[in-house]
Formats: sequence, structure tokens, C-alpha cells
Amino acid sequence: MRIMAFLAGVGAAMAAPAPAAVTGSSQWGFSTESSVEIAAGPDAVYALLAQPGRWWEGSHTYSGDAANMTIALHAGGCFCEAIPAKAGPAGTVEHARVVQAMPGQRLRLSGALGPLQGEGAVGTLDFAVTPSAGGAKVVMTYVVGGYIRGGPAAIAPLVDQVLATQLAGLKRAAERPAR
Repeated sequence: MRIMAFLAGVGAAMAAPAPAAVTGSSQWGFSTESSVEIAAGPDAVYALLAQPGRWWEGSHTYSGDAANMTIALHAGGCFCEAIPAKAGPAGTVEHARVVQAMPGQRLRLSGALGPLQGEGAVGTLDFAVTPSAGGAKVVMTYVVGGYIRGGPAAIAPLVDQVLATQLAGLKRAAERPAR
């Protein structure tokens, strides 16, 4: 994903309904948090995390199509994307690596997402899934540290908005039947 494509998608992300916030920022990195209540059980929500093609916004991919993305729900599993030849040169992208997988409860990944991949940064993306009266509550945090040209404070709000869009997509996908 080029940084311009990333920034172009920020306008759509601003309309995301999930409460989101940059929860910390310094010269060394930043953290974000978004949460959403989903009318589906924790196990169903957790299983849906493995299907980013159903909930990730295609404009925030390298191939332009979220259907090319997968997440293997086990330690060492890849949050990867296949890039078919029709989108330009064929290839693959590793967005993150699963470091903790607890079915129905937590998915934690390590990786620098989007334009952060080209920086000297690392991030931890965490999905905490808990039961709630209406189904499940998902709290998504992303903690990033390292060297980021232009500084973490400049990119943190954009990353927060894009991730909030993804969480809103997870909610939409979980609350509508699979096709």
C-alpha cells in the first residue's frame, strides 16, 4: 500500500462508528484503542477474525481486494495477503504474525501495518473479545514503537481512524449473514 492510498482512505475512516482514540503518543511511538459491541457471540466473532476478506476494507490492502487476505488463528500464524498478477506484479505481503491465539477471547498479532511497514517500527495489534449482554464486546488496541519518519504523532490519528474502520467492518460482517 502506498502512503498516498493510505491517506486517501482516511476520509472514509473518519465516519467509522466505533469509539476510537489515540491513547498515547511520544517520540518513541503511539497507542490507539477502539471498541465495539457486536450482536454475535464471542466464538463467532473470534472465528470471523480469520476471515478479513469479510470485514477488512479493500482500499487498505496492497492488492485492492480484502478477499486476498487471511489470518491463521494460531501462534506463528500469518496475517497475510496474496497479490494476484492482475493487480500488478504477483506477490505476497505479511501484515503481521500471530503471537497469541485464545479462541473466543483474544487474538494478538505483531507487525507494522500499512505504511508503518516501511519504517523502523513494530506494532502489537490486540483484539480482546469478551461476552456482553448483547453478544460480544471487542476492544482493539495497537501499540507501535520505533523510528517513524515524520514522527509518531503525525501518523497516529490516521492509523487510529483506519483501524476503527476495520473494527466497524468486523461488526457489520458479524451482524449480517455470510453470503
